[in-house]
Amino acid sequence: MSETRILPPFPSEPTSSYGAPNDQRPPRERGRGRFAAAVVAGALVVGGAAGVGGAAAWESYQDDTSPTSSGSETTAQVVDAGDAPTTDGSVESVANAVLPSVVKIDVLTDQGGGSGSGIILSADGQILTNNHVVEGAGEDGRITVSFADGSHADATVLGADPLTDTAVIQAEDVSGLTPATMGKSENIDVGQQVVAIGSPFGLDATVTSGIVSALQRPVNVGTDTAGNATVYPAIQTDAAINPGNSGGPLVDMHGHVVGINSSIRSTGSTTAPAGSIGLGFAIPIDDVLEVVDQLATGETPTHARLGIGVEDALTASTAVQITDGAVVGEVTEGSAADDAGLQSGDVITRIDDQEIASADSLIATIRSYRPAEEVTVTFQRDGGEQTTTATLESDS
Repeated sequence: MSETRILPPFPSEPTSSYGAPNDQRPPRERGRGRFAAAVVAGALVVGGAAGVGGAAAWESYQDDTSPTSSGSETTAQVVDAGDAPTTDGSVESVANAVLPSVVKIDVLTDQGGGSGSGIILSADGQILTNNHVVEGAGEDGRITVSFADGSHADATVLGADPLTDTAVIQAEDVSGLTPATMGKSENIDVGQQVVAIGSPFGLDATVTSGIVSALQRPVNVGTDTAGNATVYPAIQTDAAINPGNSGGPLVDMHGHVVGINSSIRSTGSTTAPAGSIGLGFAIPIDDVLEVVDQLATGETPTHARLGIGVEDALTASTAVQITDGAVVGEVTEGSAADDAGLQSGDVITRIDDQEIASADSLIATIRSYRPAEEVTVTFQRDGGEQTTTATLESDS
C-alpha cells in the first residue's frame, strides 16, 4: 500500500562497498536514530491525531530550540533575475549555477545521526532547510554543514517552524557564500521542467531532473505537539527525490528556487528509508518566504488561521449530498470564521479561486495565505451555495 511520507534525514552510518548501511546496533536502537516516517494521508480532523510525521521527527528529542537572532542583515528575498547567474535552460547550466548555493547538512547526536540538504540564503551563512532535518539536534546535538567547495562549518538553529516544516540555521565563521536566487512558485506550470539538487542517501551535490506533475497537491505530514496539522499545497514532481534530499531546492530552468524538497509518495516499508517512485513533493517557496524571514531574524513565526475544525465531506455526517469539500465542525467564537458567519455543518468548497476537495486541501490553502489577508469563502448550506468574506487571523 502506498503512503505519503516525509523524507527522513538519511542515517549517517558507515556504508559497505555496495553502498548499503552497515548498522550493527540492536533494532530498537536503530529505530531511535531514524526518523519515524509513517504518515496519515487520508481524512483529517483538525486538532486530532494525524499520524506520525514532520512534528514527530527524532521523537526521542523534544529539547527547546527557540530561535535566537544571529545579527545577520540578509534574509530570504526574491532576487531579480538580472542579479542571478544566467543559464541557457539546460540541466547542465542550471546545475552549474545552483550547486554552489546548496549544502549537505549532517546532524549528530549520542543516539545516531542523519543528513539532509539546505539552501544558502546569505553570504554570511544563513541556510534554509526542513524542520525535520535539524529538529533532532536539540541542545546536545551537533550540526555540520558541507559546502560545494569541500569546506565544512558547524551550525546552530536560528529558528524552526513545525507547521511549515521549515528551519533556518546559521553556519559559523563563514563569509563570501553564494546565496540562492529565490523565484516565484506561482509562476510555474504543470509540465514545466524542474531540477532537484541535494544529498540523497548522503550523496552530496546530486542533481536530478523532471517535470512539475501537479500543483496544489495537499500533503499532510503529521502534527506538531499541539495537534496542529503540517499540511502544505505541494508542488508534485517526478524528479527523483530520496531521503537526504529534504531541505534542498527544486529550481526552475532559470536556476531560481521554486520549492523546498520535503516528502515523497512511497510503496516502501515504514521501518526503512524509502526510495523515489517518481512522486516527490516540494513546499512552494512563495508560501513560506515570510515565515523564513521571521525565523532568520529570531521572530516567532506566524500563520494564517480561519478558526474552525474540519473534516472531509466524504466522511462527514451531513444532510448535504456532496463528495468534495471540507465540512465545518466547531467554529471558534470570535474567530475569522465566526465573524464571516460560517456555521457548523457548512461545507467549504472554494477559497477565492482555489477549489477545496478535502479537509487537507482547506488547511493547505489557508496556510498559503498570511494573517490579515482577506479571502472569499464559497460554501454549501441547506442545499444551496453561498459566499462570504473572511479576514484571516494570526495564530500569534
